[in-house]
Order: sequence, then C-alpha cells, then structure tokens
Amino acid sequence: MRKIVLSLMSVAALALAGCNAPSSSESGSATAPASSGTAAASKIANEVSGTISLRAPAQLSSKAILVVNLVDVSSEAAGSAPLASKTSPAGSFPQPFQLTFNPDQVKPNDLYVVQVVLSDGERHYAMPIQAPVLTKGNPVVVSIVMVAEQTAGEKVLAAFNAEKSQIGGMKVSNGTKLEKDVSRGWQLFRHAGDVAFIRELVDYGAKGFTSTDYAYKDGKPWAIVQETKASRDAKPSSIDRAGWNDADALVLKQHQVNGDVQVLDAEAATKLRKQALEILSIATGGKNK
Repeated sequence: MRKIVLSLMSVAALALAGCNAPSSSESGSATAPASSGTAAASKIANEVSGTISLRAPAQLSSKAILVVNLVDVSSEAAGSAPLASKTSPAGSFPQPFQLTFNPDQVKPNDLYVVQVVLSDGERHYAMPIQAPVLTKGNPVVVSIVMVAEQTAGEKVLAAFNAEKSQIGGMKVSNGTKLEKDVSRGWQLFRHAGDVAFIRELVDYGAKGFTSTDYAYKDGKPWAIVQETKASRDAKPSSIDRAGWNDADALVLKQHQVNGDVQVLDAEAATKLRKQALEILSIATGGKNK
C-alpha cells in the first residue's frame, strides 16, 4: 500500500513540473526583443545632414552657387552618380544642409562622403578635409568648413610679387629717354641672361606721373602693375594690374581707386601690354631680349 501511494505522489510531482515549464511558443517570444534590437542596430539611415561654414567670412554675390553631393568614393564605385544631390543659390553662411536618399541603395561596406562645391564667379571654395558619413561607423551629421582657393588672377599676381622680390639679385641696367613733354627712365633686370623685369618711371609734367613694373617670360609681358599719380611723390590715384596665364588669356584684371578694386577692362589691359612691349624694345635697343 505504501508503494502505491509513493507512485501516485511521483506522478503528481511530474505533472506539476510540466505545468510550470514554458511552452515552445513562450520560449520563442522571449528571444524576439534581442532579434529586433539587432535589426535596429544595422538599419541604414535615409538622410545625412549638418552645417556648412566658411573658414574666412566673405560677402558672396547673388550669383554664388552651392552644390552638395553624397558620393560613394569606393574604388569600385568610381564615376557613379551621387546617391543624393542638391544645387541651390549659396545664400549666407553658416547654413544647414540635408540630403535624403533610398537606404536600400547604400552598400554597408562602401565609403560615402559629403562633397560640397561653392563657386562665386571666378572664386571657388573647396573642402580641405573630407567628410565621411553613413557607413563604417561614420556619423550622419557633419560640420563642413569651406576654404577659398586662389583665382587664376591671384595666382598670377602672387607669382609677379615673388618675381619682384628677387630683382635685387638680378643683373640691372639703366636708361633714360627724353621726349616732347615726357621724361622717361627705366631699370632693366635680367635673370640668366633673359629680361625678367623692367621698372619704368614716366613724367608727363602737368598731365601726371606713372610708375610701372613689367614682368616678362620668353620676351613676352605676363604681368603688369601701374601706379598713376599727380606727381612723382604723390600717392597713387589709381593702380591697374593686368596678367596673362600660359594660354595667353587675361586673368588678372584689376583697377583700384582709393581701395575700391574694380574690373580692369580688356582695352585698358591691351594698352598696358602695348606699353610693356614698347619699353622692352626701347630698353633693349630693339632686340627685345
């Protein structure tokens, strides 16, 4: 009789244990949150955003254009179209930007960057540092700083000033020429036997005075700076700057009056170049070298 009672108790205990065990459906639902969390972590964003600013404040014209692209820069994606792009008037800076796209087009193992191009006439701005986003642990919100690049004219002017700073070490010759109502004097500077620089002073009497620096390459003028004054010792009433690139295109064209720099017209630049050729011929006795 005792054995029968013990067997019944054992059956009851097993039944209770079975009631307390989780069902297969409950066990499956317990792992669902972890699976959902993994999916959320790997989800690709559908936009990148941030702020664009200028390193040095500048007053842009109404014609300035801003282009913002989201680009895959992986070697396999070379030449592919931007994932997202926006072109608009530049406006003022700093300013926010936002690019939206289809996240299904994003390749998790590729490298994406935000590329910004800002142009205002001849002035262009560039990003000195890349802005990687979106994949490989990179953010979706970035701050981008744009830096002004030298214009073609500014490059010529910088090269001219560098040449001018070297004339002290060049071989120099002097000359003068008297004409009706005009007194002309010059210094000619040679580098490695070639004419590199001429400084000309012309006194027009009551009509004023000019001090002009001419820079030459291969017997041709490539940069000119002329100061116009009321007299030799007076302050310049205007300064004209003209310069040409290697393709002989006029790229430096400045007419400055009292600190206000305007565009030097093509006719005035042509006149300066003609003067440069004339003084080269006079100073070299017609040899032009």
